[in-house]
Amino acid sequence: LLIPGVGPILAAGIVGAALLGAGGAATGAAVGGKLEDSMARGLPHDELFVYEDALRRGRSVVIVVADDEPQTETVRGVIGQAGAESVDAARENWWVGLRDAEEAEYTVDGGDFGTDESFYRRGFESALHPRARGRSFDDDAERLRECFGEECSSGAFRRGYERGQRYQQELLERHKA
Repeated sequence: LLIPGVGPILAAGIVGAALLGAGGAATGAAVGGKLEDSMARGLPHDELFVYEDALRRGRSVVIVVADDEPQTETVRGVIGQAGAESVDAARENWWVGLRDAEEAEYTVDGGDFGTDESFYRRGFESALHPRARGRSFDDDAERLRECFGEECSSGAFRRGYERGQRYQQELLERHKA
């Protein structure tokens, strides 16, 4: 993975130590292996931009793959007591940081951001998916239809997607190594 402003991160055994702060190589390998498996199942891919943003801001990202619901609840409790932010909260905070600028961008041509924000935001976020990076809306149309159905036919969704692509490109330019 290439994270603008952070650099390359390989989804291999050592990624467990790099991303999660695990001390030993064996622990890192085990954690990295679980991370690889979860990424192969598509769990973090839809949220990758949230993790990237957290890393750019100097935060730590902890990904836990629990074996069952009781273990999941235990981990949530421990992480919550440590003051961790959920991925949903991080996603909302990320959007809050962008929202005013995106509203200004959208309304300059007379768009009604209050009405269209949810479509625009889904388009914006969909452009940040690893499979969408560097791809035009038309080039990514098949994946978008599979994921979003008719919603991606909305003008607000398309404008959000196109703006999301520009945002991603701006990040790459700003954080060139």
